Amino acid sequence: QVQLVESGGGLVQAGGSLRLSCVASGSTSTINAIGWYRQAPGKQRELVARIRSSGSPNYADSVKGRFTISRDNAKNTVYLQMNSLKPEDTAVYYCKVDAGTYRIDTYWGQGTQVTVSS
Repeated sequence: QVQLVESGGGLVQAGGSLRLSCVASGSTSTINAIGWYRQAPGKQRELVARIRSSGSPNYADSVKGRFTISRDNAKNTVYLQMNSLKPEDTAVYYCKVDAGTYRIDTYWGQGTQVTVSS
């Protein structure tokens, strides 16, 4: 089992920045991928950025060059630095982990609201 707690959301003007944090606890040694997803009202949840235990991160085209995902293994924390925010980035942002040894399970955080005003 992995538990996830997100923080760092809020209200920001267009062009501003926010940094989201996701702290993992529990069976963190079995995590093989961790990422950020978002869901805007009336839309499906979509991938924002993801990083695997081995390999380069990947990003949605809409955030490339503006968002950066990073991971601090010592703190079991993943960050999403969001720069040059746009109103269309407004959504609830969720942290997601794929973890397991013999079977991969998916865990979600509770979400954190990001609102970008124009």
